[in-house]
Amino acid sequence: MKIKNLVIATSLIFSVSTFAQKEELKTADKAFKEGNSAEAKAVLLQVEHKIVNATDDQKAQFYFLKGSALFDLAKKKIETGTNLVEAAKAYNELIEAENISGIYKYSTLARSSLIEVKNELFNGALEDDKVKNYKESALKLYQVYQLDKRDSIMLYYAAGTALNAQDYDLALGYYNKLKDINYSGKGQSYLAMNKLNDKEDVFGSLKERDDAVKLGSHANPRTEAVPSKRGDIYKYIAQIYIQKGDVAAAKKSVSDARRLNPGDNSLLIAEAELYLKTNDIEMYKKLISQAIVNNPNDADLFYNLGVISGQSKDANAKAEAEKNYLKAIQINPQYKNAYMNLAVLKLSDDTELLNQMNKITGTSAADNKKYDALKAKRLAMFKSALPYLEKAQELFADDKDVKTTLLNVYNALDMTDKYNALKAKK
Repeated sequence: MKIKNLVIATSLIFSVSTFAQKEELKTADKAFKEGNSAEAKAVLLQVEHKIVNATDDQKAQFYFLKGSALFDLAKKKIETGTNLVEAAKAYNELIEAENISGIYKYSTLARSSLIEVKNELFNGALEDDKVKNYKESALKLYQVYQLDKRDSIMLYYAAGTALNAQDYDLALGYYNKLKDINYSGKGQSYLAMNKLNDKEDVFGSLKERDDAVKLGSHANPRTEAVPSKRGDIYKYIAQIYIQKGDVAAAKKSVSDARRLNPGDNSLLIAEAELYLKTNDIEMYKKLISQAIVNNPNDADLFYNLGVISGQSKDANAKAEAEKNYLKAIQINPQYKNAYMNLAVLKLSDDTELLNQMNKITGTSAADNKKYDALKAKRLAMFKSALPYLEKAQELFADDKDVKTTLLNVYNALDMTDKYNALKAKK
């Protein structure tokens, strides 16, 4: 009889607990519908420890109410970051619970809300970034990644933003996570316009983007190819190690990356830039030359070689720089900086020529002949730079330095009409 009474007592206790739980859910639901999400949250916290014994229907309702209350509090700017993350967890637990039960009552709404939560965090990160609150932005981006680790580009964004914050330890931690998952970022980027703010959101998957469009929150979906970011990741890791004074760790990081990914040209470029950082110019040029063999149509590689060659004191440096700039322009006829740098390269002897001319103080026939020869050489120099300067002006219409340099060249060449026309432009 005692055993029988014990069973009855236990059954009674369970019944009372379930009943109380139902009442608390009703109270939380009522508070939420009346706009009092803080009260709904407080009520749900009281019952949370009991939810493990709840029915499938009660679990679903609990997680939906919890997610909705937390999300509403976040929208009201109450502990925004924390409540957004906790709301997302609740929605994910709801979806998992309904997947187990096979009864889907709230999952569609939860998925829609999850998209909103991620977008709120992402947009909050963008706002922080705009006002240079880089660390806050990085932390929010990392939270977005934590919500859905398939969305690993958010971890990449978080790492870069932490680097902008000059929080090198935080950035290094994020970049090492990217390295651990062998993230490359190469593939497709799924975007759609958010109807609420007319801004384009990036989605972690094609399905997520298409679901948002079907739900009506987004429009104008598009997909774009994304190049590998692996080289950037290892380059930034190396730069952080250099910032910390650990050049050996920097070189090892990039070397290991290349060994694991021998066909990744971006890593070869990253290693080259590391040697540039450590002023090993010859190794830089050697590695960039290898990268050009792998990708002969990369204008940036030729441009970078042009910059490095132009800074060299070697006898053939100018000719090599000019050749590389011209190759960059051949590949990309709109390469603005290549035109400008080529013009500057052509004009680089101007100071020396002027000095030589000013040193001629005599008026003998020999002095005049020497002066005229230098003057002719200077005019020829201006003429050689002119087409590149004019193209740079066309592409850099608002650049005052380009305009001033071109005006000086027009003046030196007595091109009065062109001088006046350019001078009149605002």
